[in-house]
Amino acid sequence: MELLKLKKLPKLILASASPRRAEILKAVGWEFEQCIANVDETALPNEKPEDYVARLAKMKAEAVARNYDEAFILGADTTVVINGEIIGKPVDLDEARKMLKMLSGRWHEVLTAVALIEKRNGSKNLREGLQKTKVKFDEMSEEEIEFLVREGNPLDKAGAYAVQAQAALFIESIEGDYWNVVGLPINLVYKLVNRFNEHSVKKFR
Repeated sequence: MELLKLKKLPKLILASASPRRAEILKAVGWEFEQCIANVDETALPNEKPEDYVARLAKMKAEAVARNYDEAFILGADTTVVINGEIIGKPVDLDEARKMLKMLSGRWHEVLTAVALIEKRNGSKNLREGLQKTKVKFDEMSEEEIEFLVREGNPLDKAGAYAVQAQAALFIESIEGDYWNVVGLPINLVYKLVNRFNEHSVKKFR
């Protein structure tokens, strides 16, 4: 399949403050601007994890889309799930410690929802997708957990860990998309853009 001529498409706006998502886009050579979306990330009562991340990704994209007339706006949200329970970002180091103890020696899922809004010629279209990856930590000692709490900067990360940083020392297995665990399933994003591309790329070449 021919690669998209991305520079010929409307500009991509990343509706996220995440440095990990920005790094992934930079790594594949995708030109973008970053715009922070301020949304309430509180889960609704009895909300399923899949619905939770999908709702937040869409809210982020829509909040930022209001500021642009013509653009691709990319919203994404990532959470960790274990036994059906949403494990978001810890509020403090004590909660980070509890999260890592919960994940120790067990499988969990990482869910990332992606919402891509295209605004062009006065119209607005939405494409959405969801990626799931399974991750298993080693059984970690108290000292190893304290190391991650102290050195892993856990407070801005779902599940209190970053797979591409210190936590990699203790991750036994990953089943699925690695980049999804980092925070952005770039293959899924590319496929969503390709769906828009079927209708618009010829006009922007």
